[in-house]
Amino acid sequence: MAWIKRNLFFVIGGVVALLLLGAAAFYDYQGWSRNTEKFDKLNEIYGTLKQLNDQKPSPGDTKINNTQTAKDQEKEIRAWIEQTGNYFKPIAPVPNSAEVTSEAYAAALRRTIDQLQHEADAASVQVPPKYAFSFEAQRSIVRFAPGSLAPLAVQLGEVKAISEILFAARVNSFDSIQRVRVSDDDVAGSQSDYIGDPAVTNDLCVLTPYAVTFRSFTPELAAVLAGFAASPNGFIVKGLNVSPAGLAAPSFGGPGAFGRGEGMPGMPPGMGEGFAPPVSPTPAAATGKGGLQPFLNEQLLRVTLEVVIVKPLPKK
Repeated sequence: MAWIKRNLFFVIGGVVALLLLGAAAFYDYQGWSRNTEKFDKLNEIYGTLKQLNDQKPSPGDTKINNTQTAKDQEKEIRAWIEQTGNYFKPIAPVPNSAEVTSEAYAAALRRTIDQLQHEADAASVQVPPKYAFSFEAQRSIVRFAPGSLAPLAVQLGEVKAISEILFAARVNSFDSIQRVRVSDDDVAGSQSDYIGDPAVTNDLCVLTPYAVTFRSFTPELAAVLAGFAASPNGFIVKGLNVSPAGLAAPSFGGPGAFGRGEGMPGMPPGMGEGFAPPVSPTPAAATGKGGLQPFLNEQLLRVTLEVVIVKPLPKK
């Protein structure tokens, strides 16, 4: 104790120095731990960057920014999707209301059939007498099968749109249109009003098939195809059968229905399957010497189209 008293200042200085050394060691240890952590993080970032640069394609470099290029291409794709939406606009149901009643649909059906018949007369298109445009089963009733009014209203609007394209092309005659059965009432209807193929729903859209048969010459047929191509309602002509008007029309819903049998020559598999090959116009008989010889003898054709309506599903 005496020595400590004689060297008090020395002892105090030694203790302070020892504490300072301990604090410095602790500070160095913390710094070393942080440096080690940052170094490991840097190595991880470097490894990720090297992995990205080794990919094909890579994010780019100072001259080429592939990341920005990908973002720009994404914007272009989204803009293209928005533009294509103009070609797949939905067809308004008839009647066009949130809740369809039996009375409203019965009145709209009679009114639409009458309107289509008048439009056919105005375009000089022959229609079978008292033709119901595939709604014969619903034409004479006022109470409809439960749950069928909404799909029937959609079909009535689609049948109206298809028929009006043929009337605008001024075909010679409108023979029939066939649709998918959507109601229990359709069981009692004429079998010639329906096709055997069902509507198909995938992740993007609903594909609803129709079959329409008419008679015309080649200019009117071209106008019909142009009308479907120019329509904003997503019509796709999937199958085409052309034969002389004197031959019987093909039937649908049986073994030769759409989607089965052999495809048409020159078309990919699945397109126009079940149809007979188109009949080419036959050359006219040669006239006497010195007269003009016609290259083709135009004749009335019976045409059957399989038309599919593409209806995009609502965005989620």
